[in-house]
Amino acid sequence: MTNKKGLISLAFGGLAIGMTEFTMMGILPDIASDVGLDIPTASNLIGLYALGVVVGAPTLVAATSKYSAKRVLAVLMFVFFLFNGLFTIAPNTWTLFTARFISGLPHGAFFGIGSVVAAQLARPGKEAQAISIMFTGMTIANLAGVPLGTYIGHHYSWRLTYGVVSLLGLITAASIYFWMPPTPPNKGQNVIQQMSYFKTRKAWLLIAIISIGTGGLFAWISYISKLVTNVSGLHPDKVSLIMILVGCGMFFGNLIGGKIADTFSPTKAAIAAFGAMSFCLTVLFFISPYQASAYPMAFITGMIAFTIGSPLQLMLIRSAKGAETFAASAGQAAFNVGNSLGAYFGAIPIALGYAYNYPLIIGVVMAFIGSMLSILYLQLYKKNPKGPDLESNTGNSPDGFISTEGLNSNTQAETALRV
Repeated sequence: MTNKKGLISLAFGGLAIGMTEFTMMGILPDIASDVGLDIPTASNLIGLYALGVVVGAPTLVAATSKYSAKRVLAVLMFVFFLFNGLFTIAPNTWTLFTARFISGLPHGAFFGIGSVVAAQLARPGKEAQAISIMFTGMTIANLAGVPLGTYIGHHYSWRLTYGVVSLLGLITAASIYFWMPPTPPNKGQNVIQQMSYFKTRKAWLLIAIISIGTGGLFAWISYISKLVTNVSGLHPDKVSLIMILVGCGMFFGNLIGGKIADTFSPTKAAIAAFGAMSFCLTVLFFISPYQASAYPMAFITGMIAFTIGSPLQLMLIRSAKGAETFAASAGQAAFNVGNSLGAYFGAIPIALGYAYNYPLIIGVVMAFIGSMLSILYLQLYKKNPKGPDLESNTGNSPDGFISTEGLNSNTQAETALRV
């Protein structure tokens, strides 16, 4: 049976990481004012965190590949606790920037390792839904944690907000220690052999799918405040409500995406999700000038956009027998690349003088490319008996359930994880 406490401990991590990443956007002016920085300089705190994610994902997975997954996850969240705590009390700019960068290092490794563990904690055929439970923590962060953290930062102190974030990291580390079943150390792991996964065509095709396709989401959400105020005509006070609706949509979309991936296949779910995102952004482009559309479309777009997370993670895991954690953590780095690409290309029509609904066209194109690349991936690998994503999810085929290499070294350990 599925180990629910273990999955809940991973969801705590998603909540903590979601808050530390996304609350920054709402309280950046408060931080800048408090420490005496201008906004452009303070915005480096966002970029430094993203850089930490990209750097930490492969390096920390490589450095910890021989250790127990449970131990690694607990240590990663303890590092998260320490450096978010240091960020909270940072006495000067140098310490502030350094702590922010290091606090981003555990992000990709945690979700990479956590995705593989979550799949192993699930019953066969329920792996994507288990992964979606881990990501539920991040959707709850967007739904409630980020608005609450922003409110605290505005009305009390941004340091109090990040003190709460740091405490969540400690709670996560403790819950992993007490709730997650034991996993054996992986002494037989060969890091060089695992990293050879990145020499394969399928690895870089998946990275391209994530980096380009998820850019559609970020081309929309990066400019959502200006979209609903300048184009839809909402009062700025309504932006927080819009973001709550987006977060609520993400919460349900995340769970729906896991269910679809387990019912059909991760790749088919990804194709459908990217296609639906492209269609939804097209509709939003045309109806965004109508004020009444802003509220339902915030929920619907958030829901559709976030169906993609669990299918993509499971595609990565199934594509990398023996190197699952490397693949899953690389996916987190690719998500951050998608964040940057969506925001960058979405800014181009704005710089050319077009209205704030025109970044949606960029999002349509990026999501459509993600769908087309996913179709290519399916066609290349679906008939290969050793391929990454067979259409059977019964657990009876070679790829019906993920390889336990990379976390477990024997059948006894696999059984322990599934109890």
